[in-house]
Amino acid sequence: MKESGKGPALLRVHNVKRALGFLRQQRITTRQDMSQALSLSKNTVSLIVEELIAADLVQERGLQQVAGAGRPKIQIALRPEKMKAAGILIERERAQLTVCDYFSEVIDTQTWPMDTQDPQRVLREINALCRQRVAQHPELLGIGVGLPGIIDPERGYLHLSSHLNWHSVDVQSALRDVGAPVRVMNPVRAAALLSLPRHNEGAARSCFYLRVGEGTGGALLNGNEIFTGSSWTAGEAGHLTVADGPQCRCGQQGCLEAIISIPAIRQRFARARAGLSWEKRDEAPDVTHAIMREAGEALGKALSQIMLLLNPATLVIDCPWNISPTFCEYARETARARTLAFTFKHTSINFLTDNYSPTRGLALAIITRNEATTI
Repeated sequence: MKESGKGPALLRVHNVKRALGFLRQQRITTRQDMSQALSLSKNTVSLIVEELIAADLVQERGLQQVAGAGRPKIQIALRPEKMKAAGILIERERAQLTVCDYFSEVIDTQTWPMDTQDPQRVLREINALCRQRVAQHPELLGIGVGLPGIIDPERGYLHLSSHLNWHSVDVQSALRDVGAPVRVMNPVRAAALLSLPRHNEGAARSCFYLRVGEGTGGALLNGNEIFTGSSWTAGEAGHLTVADGPQCRCGQQGCLEAIISIPAIRQRFARARAGLSWEKRDEAPDVTHAIMREAGEALGKALSQIMLLLNPATLVIDCPWNISPTFCEYARETARARTLAFTFKHTSINFLTDNYSPTRGLALAIITRNEATTI
């Protein structure tokens, strides 16, 4: 919805966005419950709901029975297929696209190989793809584009990506004419948004999301906001020094990423297998335990630093090694041993069993921006 004017008109837009956010989170509600939850008058809520019904974005779903002799309430719900968002993730030698409805349910997704050496060629291809998806899904509110690296999200400018070997790329300008708003982000920060409904209860609670994949990164959420820092590198937990270990791609030694990322663990297993003779093949379980213990201890050291410096209410660990009880146990115990007891007691650590999709997070970033309420 287009924002224009000041005063009452801007306040109305503000309240409509709050209503959309509430309807998205609740899925099904009533006018009365919305009025109470948002501290808005019944008349204001009724006007908002009627406007959304007229725009075909909300529908009435029948009566909600109430206990006792109270008057039944009419249930209302968003029509999630009427507002969509897309996420495009560009990684080294591949790309992924996901289209979601307003409830972040996946409508369409695809992954394909891509030559990512030339950034301008990649952006021309992404431009054409965005135009195609806008034509196919006219309900698109926007498209989130994710690239690994240091990104100024306000300008949509990529300063540096060591994964892609890109430097100083104006992504936003290259995608300005695709027919829908584009939001350029680091994909780890976008994926962090998916933790909001599950792990960040309450608008004032903070959450640190740590993702382990081809690289290792993190994001600090305070309520619904992602803190990026003065040079857009806040949350770079992958480059915390946790050991006198191998050299990281950043040039430092002993970084968390150089120990627990997917390439690092694969290398560790490859070296271990190469050192096992056929006669010692039964030692493989012990090797796995040792590698997972080492990785867990490294993560625990990083978590202790995050807890002491940032003191988040929740830590969310999105890592393929979470399937290993050894990894999770040593990460938790090392963090406990290296953190103030009071701090550790008041920090919830969640090891995800299902990985978050960065492309869904990028689509969700478009949705949350649509609900952004600033006056």
